[in-house]
Amino acid sequence: MRTAWPRPRADRVARIRERLRATYGIPQRRPHRDPIAELVLTVLSQSTNDRNRDVAYLALRERFDSWEAVRAAPVEEVELAIRKGGISKVKSKRIKDILEAIDGRAGLDLSFLEAASVQAGRDYLTALPGVGRKTAACVLLFTWDKRDVPVDTHVGRVATRLHLLRAGAGSEEQHDAMTSITPRSAELELHMNMLRHGRRTCHSQRPRCAVCPLRLMCPERRV
Repeated sequence: MRTAWPRPRADRVARIRERLRATYGIPQRRPHRDPIAELVLTVLSQSTNDRNRDVAYLALRERFDSWEAVRAAPVEEVELAIRKGGISKVKSKRIKDILEAIDGRAGLDLSFLEAASVQAGRDYLTALPGVGRKTAACVLLFTWDKRDVPVDTHVGRVATRLHLLRAGAGSEEQHDAMTSITPRSAELELHMNMLRHGRRTCHSQRPRCAVCPLRLMCPERRV
């Protein structure tokens, strides 16, 4: 039987949040209210950087004048449009599968999720093909500023090293735990700043512990 992971103290989370704020600022991003776009962007972001994701997304929107047109197009045409984003064969099929599943449920309109509870929105989104907790959290947070915190590899790595998350925790546990310890209204801020920290300093193989602004708070620091 697994020992329960002790919930991090709120004051410790607050200190980490303040240090990240001092280093990276306070992210400002308004909810864009376009859930289909967020779904597609999240698929395109997989295994690539933000630049390649954005290039692929813009090429897709230039090639097709609506999401209905993307849904109706042969998968080969979608793949050609997003090729510069990498892994285009896999991503084009996933985008098509998602759009076709949405069409079969409620048309290409997910605006009804804005009024739904976080849990109801999460349940609907994760029932779509290839959509997991991180993608669902991105849609809920970035589209409508709902209370969910996406945990990608960077956020998960930083939070685990800081002992905010249990080492070896799966996606469901990570997302539930990260959301529960995040102060209300700080979901976007903490996600973005931990993501930035993972990309710039807390690297997977060679973390830059010597210059890390969180080193005195980190049980896993190497210096």
